[in-house]
Amino acid sequence: METPGTPEEPAPRGRLARSTAFFAVATAASRIAGLGREIVAAGYYGVSGPMSAFTVAFQVPNLVRSLFADAALQPAFVPIFTEQLGKKNYREAFRLASTLLLLVTLALGAITALFVLLAPVVMPLFVPGFEGEIKDLTISLSRLLFPILILLGISGVVVGVLNSYDRFGAFAIAPLFWNLTIIAVLVFLAPAFEGDDRIYAYAIGILAGTLVQLLIPVFDLRNTPFKFSWSFAWRDPNVRRVLLLMLPVTLSLGLINFNLVINSFFGSLLSDQAPAAIDKAFRIYQLPQGIFSVAIATVLFPTLARFASRGEHDNLRATMANGMRQILFVLVPAAAAVLVLSEPMIRLVYQRGEFTPDQTVLVATALFWFAFSLPTNGLFLLLTRTFFSLQRPWLPTAIAAANLTVTALAAFGLYHLGVGGIVAATALATGVSVVAQSVILSRLLGGLELGRLADTGARIALASAALAAVSLGIWDVLDSALGRGLGGQVVSLATALAAGALVYLGAVKLLRVAELEQMTRLLRRR
Repeated sequence: METPGTPEEPAPRGRLARSTAFFAVATAASRIAGLGREIVAAGYYGVSGPMSAFTVAFQVPNLVRSLFADAALQPAFVPIFTEQLGKKNYREAFRLASTLLLLVTLALGAITALFVLLAPVVMPLFVPGFEGEIKDLTISLSRLLFPILILLGISGVVVGVLNSYDRFGAFAIAPLFWNLTIIAVLVFLAPAFEGDDRIYAYAIGILAGTLVQLLIPVFDLRNTPFKFSWSFAWRDPNVRRVLLLMLPVTLSLGLINFNLVINSFFGSLLSDQAPAAIDKAFRIYQLPQGIFSVAIATVLFPTLARFASRGEHDNLRATMANGMRQILFVLVPAAAAVLVLSEPMIRLVYQRGEFTPDQTVLVATALFWFAFSLPTNGLFLLLTRTFFSLQRPWLPTAIAAANLTVTALAAFGLYHLGVGGIVAATALATGVSVVAQSVILSRLLGGLELGRLADTGARIALASAALAAVSLGIWDVLDSALGRGLGGQVVSLATALAAGALVYLGAVKLLRVAELEQMTRLLRRR
């Protein structure tokens, strides 16, 4: 007979496969909804001073979130909570989760209250170029948005409990409803405001969406044995272990998120449009990153960790090197397409309503320079996972700190060139970081198969150049013939990208790039 509070039996393999498929579909739906949210917001606000004020006001609590809330909590909490469940220490496990829920609520509540009081002093530090009404708007919006920190902190613990019981559905669909809630609030509430105050509808939408994003996993807790108790055993050894494990994760994530803040900092020195323009370009840049590099790194991470735990460094090196080549295989052509078609992409996605043609040029410039960091950022993510599989978390943390330093120095030297200079600084820093990671891992693992990587990379680059030439040529012809109505833009861009993709696949086949066959086998299995 099952003991009360006993975790559910491990899910059958078929159920896990269905869960994985559901998660993939939900993630794709969320990304589509997220793009829809960006399109709706661009139509209402364009790339304007109020939109830049919102961008920075949203970035700051997100930075604190990465340090103390869901993203930092889950990797530290889940292993210890699961360990206690595995030992059948259910009371200790539930006390740990309950204590963390209370601790997170109190700590993040105090940080939020302090920030609301100090916002007039703190926020101008992030946007030294903002003055007058835009600066005041940034402060007001940050005060309105900062409470999401508390909601996200609670969500981090709740989702950790659900994941420990192999329940991923609520976590998978919550971002979709976050986006849909924001879109609904924007559509119904934005017309109630006038002038620059219309941006408050977006901030209210973020608050409402974040609340919905929390309520969905909270509701799903009823399907687990977890019972909340008013326990505040903050001296519990398990609580201390969670807090200690959070430290390297917190530093790494925080340093990465600081790059976005640096972009906005120097962007504010250019104009009140620049921070929003960089952020809009970043949203498009994230699509291939999220679809390809995150997927590859996530799939390979368990295998890397197993090889590392067994001391099988030859297999670990081969697996990682293969992953690096796969990332180049998908992200170099993606970068090539963005380089030649950044302006048509931005025009199709954003240019309507308040988003004007001159704003399209500004955002497209930022996206063009973001393209250079597409492959290197994918490699950076995979190499960072490799360090974690080797249980060397402080090495990527140190490299992330160096990345932040290089980004800041390069942005300081290049921001006078415009948004392109600021984004180029990010690409430069990412490239330097990948070189540093490769050198250190090569010493740890006795090589990285860099010769084969360079050979494969050269072949992929040639095929990507063919993609770029064909895509640009076909788009140019169709753009002249079909015009720039919505239908014409869709046909021109879609046809150009499809033709470029076919040329790329043909070229890599002719050049005998082995990763083509690997990807084909993988897709067939899926």
